[in-house]
Amino acid sequence: MTSTTQPLVDMTVSVDGNTVGTMTFEFWPHIAPATVENFLKYVNDGFYNGKTFHRVIPGFMIQGGCPDGTGSGSGPNGNIKGEFTAEKDYSHKRGVLSMARSQNPDSASSQFFVCHGDAEFLDNDYAAFGKLIAGEEALDAVAAVQTLPGDKPTQPCVIESMVARAEG
Repeated sequence: MTSTTQPLVDMTVSVDGNTVGTMTFEFWPHIAPATVENFLKYVNDGFYNGKTFHRVIPGFMIQGGCPDGTGSGSGPNGNIKGEFTAEKDYSHKRGVLSMARSQNPDSASSQFFVCHGDAEFLDNDYAAFGKLIAGEEALDAVAAVQTLPGDKPTQPCVIESMVARAEG
């Protein structure tokens, strides 16, 4: 009998050079298997370490994972097909992890967002693939940063490290 453990990811974040906490995420590979695989590849390759949250909208979401920090870049692994669901158990609620994309539904790459508030209007249009299970204070700290036009934070909001580990 084989036992499979689901990975968790610990994302340690800082605001203006000060560590504000670690967000821990679990994943939904049964809903978005290619999306989870893509994200974990970036995590395991160390791609996200040092990247910023370039877009912050309190009450909605924080977005990061852009290689150039502007929101217009894609990761080196190309795009993935959108894996969308309207199942209410996987709705875009506070703490849900989802892939950012352009107007093209199959354009997700490395950029992701974490819902700071409920955003069910994104269901079945954006690939929700996991959720925050610890570290809400870190999510709130990033979401509290003042922003400029275009939702750009006035202080650097940095992913210090993102590490996958076995659950338990």
